[in-house]
Amino acid sequence: MLLDQYRVGPLLNFTYLVADEEGGEGVVIDPSFGIEPVLEGIDRRRVKVRYILNTHSHRDHYAGNQDVRSRTGAKVVAHRVAPLDQDVSVDDGDAFDTGRLRFRVMHTPGHTKDSVLYLFEGHVVTGDTLFVGECGRTDLPGGDPSEMYDSLLHRVLSLDDALVVLPGHDYGPTPTSTIGRERAENYTLQPRTREEFLRFLAE
Repeated sequence: MLLDQYRVGPLLNFTYLVADEEGGEGVVIDPSFGIEPVLEGIDRRRVKVRYILNTHSHRDHYAGNQDVRSRTGAKVVAHRVAPLDQDVSVDDGDAFDTGRLRFRVMHTPGHTKDSVLYLFEGHVVTGDTLFVGECGRTDLPGGDPSEMYDSLLHRVLSLDDALVVLPGHDYGPTPTSTIGRERAENYTLQPRTREEFLRFLAE
């Protein structure tokens, strides 16, 4: 499998290029501002990009959609409630294939109503739901601390410890992590009741 992580744009965004192999079929995940290095990578790696996967509808995670779409003809995938120009609308539990890769969708509202994770081949792209050592904000439009509690403490923590975490921003001490490491070290994932979690976020 080919997996390239690009740090692009002024907000330390991570955009991902994933394919079953060099020269094979693949996807671009969360194309942000400053997409040129990713476009160059698509050409250099000769990837046939079939889909553009958006984890949520904040502009820094879809600003490069049209550039990638124009270059590759790829279809935009997003949660069905995302206010984006999407070709493929997905919901929790949906799955789709490109080449030899299968991507599974997990709906994780909290940062936005349309936030999703994409799971594939021992990896999970977490967007702005989970960062290395931190979680996403809930005080922006569409954010909901109670939904974030359910997404983090019930959904994220239900995932296998071995999964490699691919976050939406370079905000942590390392560019990637694992679910197991985050379970042990991420202070936002420590056991709390809903009321304790809401007070914790408010502080």
